[in-house]
Amino acid sequence: MTYSIVARDPDTGQYGVAVASRFFAVGALVPHIRGGKCAVATQAFVSPIWGLEAADRMAAGEAAGEVLADLVRRDGGQAIRQAHMIDAEGRVAAHTGRNCVDWCGHVSDEGVSVAGNMLAGEAVIVGTLCAYTKNRHLPFAERLMKAMEAGQLAGGDKRGTQSAALVIHRTEDYPWISLRADDHADPLGELRRLYDVAHERFLHVADAMPTRANFSGVTDRSGIDAAIAAEEARRKAEGRVSRSFATRLDA
Repeated sequence: MTYSIVARDPDTGQYGVAVASRFFAVGALVPHIRGGKCAVATQAFVSPIWGLEAADRMAAGEAAGEVLADLVRRDGGQAIRQAHMIDAEGRVAAHTGRNCVDWCGHVSDEGVSVAGNMLAGEAVIVGTLCAYTKNRHLPFAERLMKAMEAGQLAGGDKRGTQSAALVIHRTEDYPWISLRADDHADPLGELRRLYDVAHERFLHVADAMPTRANFSGVTDRSGIDAAIAAEEARRKAEGRVSRSFATRLDA
């Protein structure tokens, strides 16, 4: 009832998951990422335990294929599960259970995997993968969103749309960005709006947050404020208005 893309950006080491479905709040259960280490998407008759365990084990150094084979072996419900993942070495592993609802399947390329079930057809995952690979020159988040949009154009979830999510981790176990449209007529379009709004302020703050390597992060907010002001000036110069629903005190 879902299609998703799991990817590792070779230039930055970032891991990301994007997902869309005719299911409520799909972003709450499908993506599981450990910063700088691995990413997992667990779906179909979803088992969050698969996602949590796989992410923890790959973060500890186990290979994606070994972890996934063990999950399949132990789970009496493996025939109705679907999962795909990328480990710290960029290796991809995927499983589509034999009883997942058609159309179902998975495809992959170097550092990227796409999987889906209950889809309009194979073209959904093929289109998603192709859009990602041909846009490797774009920023990672943009690549993931273009890929998901291509999958939607190819038919997406055959029941329609309801929710979508985009999650990217840099070096940390907290996300650099985590966007969700839990119940929306155009969830991928809503992710686009949220991504635009994130550029206004949030991402500048996220870049300054503490990390394992820099426990204090950026404590002088003058640089953050300057970046936010520059972004606002750029938006105005381009004739773009804020897409945020937030009210302004000076409105």
